[in-house]
Amino acid sequence: MNRVILFMLGGFGIGALPDADDYADAGTNTLAHLAEASGGVNLPALESLGLGHLGAVRGVRVMAQPSGCFGRLAFRSTGCDSLLGNWELAGCLVTEKATDYSSGYPEKLQSELEQIFGKTLGNQVAFGPSVIRDLGKQHLSSKAPILWSDGHRTCHVAAHDTVLAADQLMRLCREARRALKDPWGIWRVVAHPMTGQPGSWHYKPSRRDFSIEPPAQTMLDVLGRANQILIGVGKVGDLFSGRGFTKTLPSASWTAAFEEVDGMLNRVPRGLIYAGLDLFNDEPAGAAGSLHEFDRRLPHVLEQLRAGDLLVVTGDHGRHLAKKHRLPTREYVPLLVTGPKLAQGVNLGVRSSAADLGQTVVEALLGEPLPVGESFLDALQAG
Repeated sequence: MNRVILFMLGGFGIGALPDADDYADAGTNTLAHLAEASGGVNLPALESLGLGHLGAVRGVRVMAQPSGCFGRLAFRSTGCDSLLGNWELAGCLVTEKATDYSSGYPEKLQSELEQIFGKTLGNQVAFGPSVIRDLGKQHLSSKAPILWSDGHRTCHVAAHDTVLAADQLMRLCREARRALKDPWGIWRVVAHPMTGQPGSWHYKPSRRDFSIEPPAQTMLDVLGRANQILIGVGKVGDLFSGRGFTKTLPSASWTAAFEEVDGMLNRVPRGLIYAGLDLFNDEPAGAAGSLHEFDRRLPHVLEQLRAGDLLVVTGDHGRHLAKKHRLPTREYVPLLVTGPKLAQGVNLGVRSSAADLGQTVVEALLGEPLPVGESFLDALQAG
């Protein structure tokens, strides 16, 4: 193999993991729920790769002869968010239990935050679009940044551009991430510049995630030592704190990230193109529309694949949109793999860890084996 193109669709869940009840996520299925809420989905490109073989989804057919190989990835890391999901996809498992902030931040931690940001609003577990809608007007009048949590390792901060300029918000969030790792266990602080007015608040397309580095080596470290070209598109560069990438390209939207990938297929001849696309951070109708648009665009990328290419579509966790707060949910994610010289229609089964994908990418690109994960590259070989 010469090149791997990896599309990581944030929140692309397809059914609860066996331990989902431990996360209050029993019965979740992001894709199936989204399809039901939307009256069915129309995803011919993903369908052709074998999506219909992974579970009943309204509008998705089971193809007798898929053009791709298909399976599901489970997660073994303790926790459920983009940081842990992407790290495990890359071969880094985290078994340390996160601090529980499901009731908001304690007074001492809140005091630490306000030493950095000044007075804040929120301090609750929340879904981003909802919290800025509820607190936006008060935020403008008080000039206090809006702060909320995912209940565990991630702290979100939003500020209107008339309250804090985007570069100032970024600086404060970077400072907060450095200050709050220990003993508080805040591994990621996300900056959300916002704009608009009452009734029409929205985020600006310049979000940044300030994260700690993965606590163990990843496929990026291994492939870097193998002198591969490693391009991160979208927020994935931030999720690894930039470590291991040859180049990172933050994007204003998932469509911009997709266009970056589409445009570089003729410019990057080898290595890994790793793109994070957030399709499920919206109301069900908006999420379904984004998924349909991704499916409509995918064939153009598939047409450009050449011998020696391996393309993967997967996710980092679920985001069952009927759940309170719409936080990440503990689900399997689809594993869809294709390439011009690869096998077709192979059922890759249920992989016990998403780290199997990282191990497969490393083997495909001739890197040293990772300590965790079982490669399925042999199953992809035609003939």
